[in-house]
Amino acid sequence: MIKYILFLCLLCPLGAYAQSSITVTSPNKVIKVNATLTDAGELYYSLYYYNKQVLESSKLGIKRTDADFTQNLVWQSASMPKTIKEHYTILHGKKKNCTYQANERIIKLMNKIRQMMHFVIRVSNDGMAFQYVFPGNTKDVYSIKEEATEFNFLASATAFLQPNMESKTGWNQTQPSYEEHYKIEIPVNTNAPNQSGWVLPALFKSNEHWISITEASVDTNYCGSRLQQYSTDGVYKIGFPQSTEGIDDQPVYPNSTLPWFTPWRVITVSDRLNKIIESTHGLDLAAPSAYTVNDWLKPGKASWSWIMFKDGSINYDMQVRYIDFAAAMHWNYCLIDVNWDRRIGYDKIRQLASYAAAKNVKLLLWYNSAGNWNTVNFYTPRNKLLSRASRIQEFKLLQEMGIGGIKVDFFPGDGQSAMKYYIDILKDAAQYKLAVNFHGSTYPRGWSRTYPNLVTMEAIKGQEFVTFNQQDANMQAVHCTVLPFTRNAFDPMDFTPVNLSGIPGIKRRTSNGFELALSVLFLSGIQHYAESDSGMLKQPSFVVDYMKQVPNTWDDVKFIDGYPGKYVVIARKAGNEWYIAGINAQKQSARIQIKLSDFTSKEKQGWIIIDESESNQVVQQPISNNRIQTIDIKPNGGFVMKLLAK
Repeated sequence: MIKYILFLCLLCPLGAYAQSSITVTSPNKVIKVNATLTDAGELYYSLYYYNKQVLESSKLGIKRTDADFTQNLVWQSASMPKTIKEHYTILHGKKKNCTYQANERIIKLMNKIRQMMHFVIRVSNDGMAFQYVFPGNTKDVYSIKEEATEFNFLASATAFLQPNMESKTGWNQTQPSYEEHYKIEIPVNTNAPNQSGWVLPALFKSNEHWISITEASVDTNYCGSRLQQYSTDGVYKIGFPQSTEGIDDQPVYPNSTLPWFTPWRVITVSDRLNKIIESTHGLDLAAPSAYTVNDWLKPGKASWSWIMFKDGSINYDMQVRYIDFAAAMHWNYCLIDVNWDRRIGYDKIRQLASYAAAKNVKLLLWYNSAGNWNTVNFYTPRNKLLSRASRIQEFKLLQEMGIGGIKVDFFPGDGQSAMKYYIDILKDAAQYKLAVNFHGSTYPRGWSRTYPNLVTMEAIKGQEFVTFNQQDANMQAVHCTVLPFTRNAFDPMDFTPVNLSGIPGIKRRTSNGFELALSVLFLSGIQHYAESDSGMLKQPSFVVDYMKQVPNTWDDVKFIDGYPGKYVVIARKAGNEWYIAGINAQKQSARIQIKLSDFTSKEKQGWIIIDESESNQVVQQPISNNRIQTIDIKPNGGFVMKLLAK
């Protein structure tokens, strides 16, 4: 008998036992995740919502250059369920006060050469998240060459996806910049047009279920990820950047010592779209704040001459005008864009900063991030942020001048060294009390929670493209209805919205009601508006008053109605007021009904700004005492409503 027991021990690696699957459920028991190890030693997971399968069996695993954790794995142990509870506040976003609660289990696995990998699963009421952990404590550097993570959709599912662009293509080799139109409701087996695949966040509809996929807590030890080009039978796979998406000879693909925690893969799921709009799931999985900025950084609005008048507007006199514009509108920032160092100069910028400070306005200054990864040599300041010594010297000077923040443009892509560059800029800027806006960039991945001086990032085909060509103007309405469900679902987005007076050389297709609504629908820590001082003077007084009053931050959010690519209506709360905004991209009017008692008492009234039926002008009307407010949103039109809260 003793010999038989010894024989069994030799067959099984130390610590292994018969269990090969676990289940993790959400606190409300609605969402369930099964993780299973097959006889071939391959790890898979499945996702269920109210016991209906949302993601079919999807493969997991990592291939390092020194080891394979995708097959021949042996189950060592699985932890008992552990409750994760977090309460945190964010400076700007959907909600000021956020709560995250999830159940967590950890599977410990060993490969055939007895190396360990842990697989961590968290399931909350919003969805699931998972990450890989390589335990240990070494000085040796390990490298990952492939992540086997899959998302296996039902064959009938459809997708809302943004194509990624090939590295070092496009205008002056500045791609990828995440600035493409979304492919709307395409079959899940549709191939991406480029080898570089699809951008995250990604939105899917599977029968009655909505699924959002993104990543969070990307740090300096990993690259940014995407979805691969091919999705045969609806199976999407995590993809890595292209080899040219790094800085000089620094790493593109993940390298790290141990212990090593990979980013969270975040899946938000619901049978209603309100979960996508109201969830903070992408921020919940981000690392907590690395430092505090609340004593010096205030979210707000910015005037910006370049969006309408381009490079020629970067001169001293025009910037005086735009500082005055910001002050008159009660906005607390003014952005001075490209070539300010040559067209205005540091000494004159110092004078402008002093002039702005007297009007309670802070300046934001543009920088070219570029090293040798693109050919934008004609926009300056350039290369001043590449090394820490140079950054510190520049940031110290900016702080002495009274500058409020920086806008940094033209990044190389999503390689690990690029991720490190972003984070290094954020950390160093915080030391000198500088807000940061990244352009020509990747998307934030929850960084606005971890590094709260990150006020916004572009990573979207924004209003500037509407000013470039008519085709983008023609597509703007549809594009904007997709963004609250995708790119702007969890992170700040610098779309630079709200143009009311028109764009030189372009026939704008959206109404003024549509443009005003974007000030509520789109989230950004500093919202740069695409209107000029002269254009604002042409607007009705109630529009000017509204643009002065629209809140800088939001306390809460409610999704009212919508469908990506068609229309969207969202309510946001600030203090004791609700702002409700909606836009419609359809060829026919969209009839919306708002139950006022959800937001205000019957006795309390508010107002609505909405398009006139026969013109591009807007009118302001009082809200009736009816229990239901019915609104007909014109094609390419919109509205914004203000109510006193209960």
